[in-house]
Amino acid sequence: MAVLTRPPHYAIVVPVLRLRQVVWLASDLDAAEGTVSGLLGLKIAYRDPGVAAFGLANVVMPCGDQFVEIVSPTEEGTAAGRLLKKRFGDGGYMIILQTDDLEWVRARADELDMRIVHEAEGQLEGGPAIVGLHIHPSDVGGSLLSIDACEEPGEWPWAGPEWREAVDMSVVDAIVGIELQAADPDDVAQRWSALLDRPVDDGLLKLDDADLRFVRANDGRGDGLRALDFRSRDRSRVGEQLIIHGVIVNLR
Repeated sequence: MAVLTRPPHYAIVVPVLRLRQVVWLASDLDAAEGTVSGLLGLKIAYRDPGVAAFGLANVVMPCGDQFVEIVSPTEEGTAAGRLLKKRFGDGGYMIILQTDDLEWVRARADELDMRIVHEAEGQLEGGPAIVGLHIHPSDVGGSLLSIDACEEPGEWPWAGPEWREAVDMSVVDAIVGIELQAADPDDVAQRWSALLDRPVDDGLLKLDDADLRFVRANDGRGDGLRALDFRSRDRSRVGEQLIIHGVIVNLR
């Protein structure tokens, strides 16, 4: 598995920013997990009891050392449930980046008046701690965003203690791109660029291990996570496009 590192010449001014987890939102968790598992070959590593505090149930599936999470409301009045109605059904929900400098993120958000609406803390028994800063979606635009830091960068407590045992890379082995749609994609791209201190070139922002694309919303669903790019193990399938529970999945 890859270990989070950064080149020496970036040691002071540029933090690591990896794509570590993407989150689907589905009205029927069982149906969504079956479809994602069946089409992408991913296996369930963990069901996090902690998400019940938000009126949700979930599953987490590793894709290499990245993760796909699916969440579903279990009660009325949740933010996730409201988003399902607002965007007319299942779709992309959240992006989780991993950094090695969470205080840098706090300072950037404060400088830009971007609100940190939740500070998630997790630790499995005897394992490393993790902290995630959730940025208000109205401030950053495009999607709910969390930027997390883990005491042991190669671990990921949100995925449970035994996630490596569930890794199945027979179909796909990495998440290499995300497409965010917005009514004003240039504005959203500039906000992400300002927060992450990464340039945007022709609607493309590069993380350390994945690309973020910003496109105009034209499907009537409004701003949101529109597409995910997975690296296919079968190179003959490169270029295939699937639609899985409201998310376009591109095989790269």
